[in-house]
Amino acid sequence: MKSNVTLISLVAAMGGFLFGFDTAVISGVEQTIQQLWKLDDLTHGFAVAVALYGTVAGALFAGFPVDKMGRKKTLLWVGILYLLSAVGSAVAPEVYSFMLFRFIGGLGVGASSVAAPMYISEISPAKSRGRLVALFQFNVVLGILIAFASNYFLKGSGPHDWRWMLGVEALPAALFVALIPFIPRSPRWLIVNQNNEAEARAILGKLDPENVEASIQAIKQEHQEAASSHRSALFTRRYSRPIMLVILFAVFNQVSGINAIIYYAPRIFEMTGLADRAALFSTVGIGVINLLFTLVGMVLIDKAGRKMLMLLGSVGLITSLGLVAGAFYWERFAGVPFFLFMYIAFFALSQGAVIWVFISEVFPNEVRGTGQSLGSFTHWILAAVIANVFPYFANRFGGDTVFTFFTAMMVLQLLFVWFVMPETKGRTLEEIGRSMSTESARAK
Repeated sequence: MKSNVTLISLVAAMGGFLFGFDTAVISGVEQTIQQLWKLDDLTHGFAVAVALYGTVAGALFAGFPVDKMGRKKTLLWVGILYLLSAVGSAVAPEVYSFMLFRFIGGLGVGASSVAAPMYISEISPAKSRGRLVALFQFNVVLGILIAFASNYFLKGSGPHDWRWMLGVEALPAALFVALIPFIPRSPRWLIVNQNNEAEARAILGKLDPENVEASIQAIKQEHQEAASSHRSALFTRRYSRPIMLVILFAVFNQVSGINAIIYYAPRIFEMTGLADRAALFSTVGIGVINLLFTLVGMVLIDKAGRKMLMLLGSVGLITSLGLVAGAFYWERFAGVPFFLFMYIAFFALSQGAVIWVFISEVFPNEVRGTGQSLGSFTHWILAAVIANVFPYFANRFGGDTVFTFFTAMMVLQLLFVWFVMPETKGRTLEEIGRSMSTESARAK
């Protein structure tokens, strides 16, 4: 039965693989399209970031389909969006159609960041929920690594190598679309949104047979309490605490600079003096480190807890980003690849492993769809802005200023984690949701 839950979670987490691949693949082609279509810095930045603007829209509006159509059907449409984007961006004849198809892929990324972690959290037993939801992030970083490796091996394969870099994503996207029909629907969605206890009971009987009755009763009780007190609206004072937590968590995730580094890794390495192909090879190293330390985070998240990983990660991010800023300030770049590898390791261990788990846990069942959408939207609007302006600020102010800013933001993150962030490991979704809404109501 455990392997069954794991296999189902792996299928849903393939949305994360496509998320990671789609996010990172642009790093291998962004300089080529700038030269090919003669783009100025701001237009080029928009062409790179347009997928993130699609991601913002996908995250913002995904709360509606996940509640109305369900988590499973939303994941199917996510796969279709990825497939359209991969084929369309690969054959784009000019920058505007390229932007359109990258935007479509971004819609898939945004929706998958809402639907997949939510789906996995709702089918997982409490004791293993952190590890199973972290499969989504593992697949994200696996997708990033495969994209970096694919870019490296396809580089120089022909005059249209960049098109192959983008188009190869169609293969995993098609596989994802083919597998989604074989996974069950979310039992919590079936009870809360469809009043279908029979199917929910049958699914829970296969996924978590020891706790079927307890789970059913907890879901129904929370649903009845929410219905009796009209708690279906997210933006009320009852949910002010989880809203505050997910917004701040998502903000700190992005002001760490992670997407600027993932999107522009070859460019950053070239700023330190590495040649073009050596810079591409170094991005593969980033992907490997990201994958390995995400695995470490997955192993520890249900043992050490979410908060301990975030405390450790914050200290490591402050140290590594400070070293990169110093290297640019003193123009001594020999250690920059190592410092960036160190940065990726601590990010993967902390923010990378924790963010989608934490956001999927803190909202009650009634508002989890819109709550997850809010957290993902905040995450992606900042990702889009930072990726869009990074080339401009890096060229205008230099790497020392940019990385000093990221360092300062991680100091604030450390304070947030230490004094504000709660621990959620080992608790059921209903227990967490009830405590969050109660604490918000009392605070008022």
